[in-house]
Amino acid sequence: MNEQEFKDRTKNIELRIIRLVEALPEGQASQVIIGRQLLRSATSVGANYRAACRAKSTADILNKLKIVEEEADETLYWLELIVEAEIMPETR
Repeated sequence: MNEQEFKDRTKNIELRIIRLVEALPEGQASQVIIGRQLLRSATSVGANYRAACRAKSTADILNKLKIVEEEADETLYWLELIVEAEIMPETR
């Protein structure tokens, strides 16, 4: 996968997450806490990948890609919580 394909894929995932957060049922836990955290971590993935593409050194690239990995893992955590708390059903 090339750089542009990865940028496109991360943006598409982020757009899906935005729509998912907008569809969460109203409530303190689902919209305010989980929704906000999910939105923050998911949108950070693409933003940090783009920053890695502009990095000035190998160390900078690796640091930014590590952030991408951490934010992607956090996004997965929030998605798992949504399913396991039965806020929304899991769909594939």
